[in-house]
Amino acid sequence: MGNLPRARTGTVGREAEVAEIERLLTGPALRAPARLVTLTGVGGVGKTRVALTAALALQPRFRDGAWLVELSPLRDQGELLAHVIAEALPLADQTTRPMLDVLVEYLAERELLLVLDTCEHLADDCALLTEALLRAAPGLRILVTSRRVLNAVEERVLTIDPLPVPEADDRGSDPAGTADALALLTLRAAEAVPGFAATGAERAELVRLCRRLDGLPLAIELAAARLRELPVRELTSLLDDRFAVLGDTDGIATDADPPWHQALRTAIGWSHQLCTPAERLLWARLSVFAGGFDTETAVRVCADRLLPGEEVPAVLHTLKEKSILIWRPSGTEDRYRMLDTIREYGAHWLRGIGETDTLRRRHRDHYLALAHEGDAAWIGPDQFAWYDRMAAEHDNLRAALEHTLAEADGHTALEMTAALWFFWYGCGFVKEGRHYLDRALATDTAPSPARVKALYASGPVLVYLGDLPALEDRSAECTALAARYGETERDWAAATELRVAALSGDLERTVSLAEERLATDWREAPLTLDPLAAMVFRSHSLVAAGRFEAMTCLDELSVTCHLTGERSMRAWGDFVRAHAELALGHFEAAAEHARAALLVKHRLRDGVGTGMALEALARSATHRPHEAAWLLGLAAQLWSTLGRPRPASRP
Repeated sequence: MGNLPRARTGTVGREAEVAEIERLLTGPALRAPARLVTLTGVGGVGKTRVALTAALALQPRFRDGAWLVELSPLRDQGELLAHVIAEALPLADQTTRPMLDVLVEYLAERELLLVLDTCEHLADDCALLTEALLRAAPGLRILVTSRRVLNAVEERVLTIDPLPVPEADDRGSDPAGTADALALLTLRAAEAVPGFAATGAERAELVRLCRRLDGLPLAIELAAARLRELPVRELTSLLDDRFAVLGDTDGIATDADPPWHQALRTAIGWSHQLCTPAERLLWARLSVFAGGFDTETAVRVCADRLLPGEEVPAVLHTLKEKSILIWRPSGTEDRYRMLDTIREYGAHWLRGIGETDTLRRRHRDHYLALAHEGDAAWIGPDQFAWYDRMAAEHDNLRAALEHTLAEADGHTALEMTAALWFFWYGCGFVKEGRHYLDRALATDTAPSPARVKALYASGPVLVYLGDLPALEDRSAECTALAARYGETERDWAAATELRVAALSGDLERTVSLAEERLATDWREAPLTLDPLAAMVFRSHSLVAAGRFEAMTCLDELSVTCHLTGERSMRAWGDFVRAHAELALGHFEAAAEHARAALLVKHRLRDGVGTGMALEALARSATHRPHEAAWLLGLAAQLWSTLGRPRPASRP
């Protein structure tokens, strides 16, 4: 059980480090004194690779698995640390409780290994959080990678050193046997250059190169990628020249750093020097991304007259070939990412050419435009594709929002958080949605249509979280502000009032407000969420009151969604119809609609919808008690991962 990735290439060496991690974290019967182990060392030394290798070996020993949490995309957003950990775990909390409390409760009875990767920029936040988790969860072990120690209670520190370097004599022999650094360089060289073999004089040059790079794995990987175009002797000579002229302007280290850090700085700077001007410029500009990016996004954010858009795909390919970028195929698109050390070097050069602010604005503007595009397209045939796209861009959406909020650009923050309503509500990120909506609303309190929409966007989020008092407050303000503006804003206010009635369980008022909305000319306008939601709320309230004229409304909902390809609200309609069929004693029909709802809600990571569909499916199987019990058990397990008991039956 877990989410650990399988390495695309094998780990060279590190047997002693992996064995020591195992000894520290486990010991006999999981009673080792070390519950928090931090792997520290300079950038590029391979901390993440060692941690993942050890975690894969340890995974079978932990009843509840081993789970990786990648923190580098989080930048300086310590307040979201608990959210990111919860997302990595099978835990999609949808309550109003603080996320730390939810994590503590979830982990308290579990035996689990948590790998927190790249913590140095969040060291203080990680220290506080790990201490809280370890106090509450005796079966928890935490493995951290960080350039800085956390200075947390119970922390044990293991320094990861560079790989052993051959002790070569003048003839290039290696009396001690093949060292790990040479083995890594030889392996990567063979991958880069088919047919490559380290023999004779070639081997002696490889040994010299390993020694020049001080056995630092990332530096070795960068050098190996260059063997496609340069012979080993020439490559080593170029590195020698680079060392001779090395200065502090490379921006990665200081004079106080260990010598192998200088080796990495040299290797990266030398790789940068050998890049074309277009490659250097794109490398710098790509550093603005958090996590990954695809080719189209790279063009939109990074291209201009100095770097024409039609050239960007080819430059991305050459940067991948030079190991500056890591390529990750993902469905129908290629995605790329940078290792942190490589990204930091690019960010340094971006500052040097004075483009940091410009690129951050471009990045923000691109993701603001993407949010608006998704807002307009969500009620349509491409919801699954939009879910996949936005989930892949989650780190960049966070980065864009954080930049906007850090700049105190409250209006843009309101605009973006409101446009992302479909991501918060439709893609399972309601708790984070509330976090950003609250911050945006607090940043810009001036009356505006953007504020009205942000208040409206809070509606479905607060319904899912079950926070009626907050929803009532947002609805009151939304209604008051909407009176200043046009029909669109007044429709948003009416939709929020409808959600208040539904969440409060006022069936009569819910039906009345829904019928008011459906009496408008909504059929003549482009389809939006609100009339579909009104049909769901009306039907659900009618069924709850034992009034089966709801079937006519559900038929219209189904037809409307079918014609447009909309899935999410149709799934809620299927859920309501399942309850209606159950009330009528039509168990097979109820099961059919519950299964249809379950398939969509599970695909869209809608935890509440999935749990409620499971329970409807279980009720339809009452004449098959073993199946019904199994389904109810699945639902109960799901509610626990959501950090909440089963809610009242409501969409």
